[in-house]
Amino acid sequence: MSKYSPSTPGAPCWVELFTSDPDRTVPFYGDLFGWTPEYMGDQYGGYINLRKDGEMLAGSMRNDGTTGALDAWSVYLTSDDAETTVKAAAGAGGHVVVPVMEVMDLGSMAMLADPGSAAVGVWQPGTHQGFGLVDEPGTPAWFELLTRDFAASVAFYEGVFGWQTHVLSDTDEFRYTTLGKGDSAKAGIMDGSSFLPDGSPAKWRVYFAVADADATTAQVTALGGTVLRAPEDTPYGRLAELADPTGATFAVMASS
Repeated sequence: MSKYSPSTPGAPCWVELFTSDPDRTVPFYGDLFGWTPEYMGDQYGGYINLRKDGEMLAGSMRNDGTTGALDAWSVYLTSDDAETTVKAAAGAGGHVVVPVMEVMDLGSMAMLADPGSAAVGVWQPGTHQGFGLVDEPGTPAWFELLTRDFAASVAFYEGVFGWQTHVLSDTDEFRYTTLGKGDSAKAGIMDGSSFLPDGSPAKWRVYFAVADADATTAQVTALGGTVLRAPEDTPYGRLAELADPTGATFAVMASS
């Protein structure tokens, strides 16, 4: 198993499903990825932890419709000091969506919007360090920001989260910067100016590792999800973009 420790400053450490129908979506991901739910109860606002092989991988919270937000996956980045991170965001073209709040002894969280209006979480670990496994079938594998505000977004994550970035490509056809370099890269920012729909805000996309992208895609359809982009071979593996039964999007990747 690939144990994970988010030692890189600002590295992804948690993913969270905001869903209007956990009674449908939690079993969907359980069947798809082999996840087991852990219901945290009313003291945690009905939060659900999702585990695989005993390790925490993700969380789920109910979308009650009051915020107007669509069902979606979100990414949390690590911070040594959530208050400092939030203050830095306000001065770097972002704004605060949810201010810093303590979550028992687990840690402190906040939710920001970056310069392209992509939502991104902040997590200052306490007893909860984040997900425990990566790059195994059914676990998080990659985290990618799609944005029209490419230069401003790169500067934001460098300044607010301390990213040490690497330019992977800088052409009009493919402009991409990563947190870290090569095999040590933890996340990426892609210029989506040429393909994001008009009026669509920037967004973070979560990729989950699978053994077989085609088989997983077929299973998604059988379980009531939707195929947004059929599996295709890329230099980074065989990838597909999918949606769960309430429309939250995610991607899967199988090693070539």
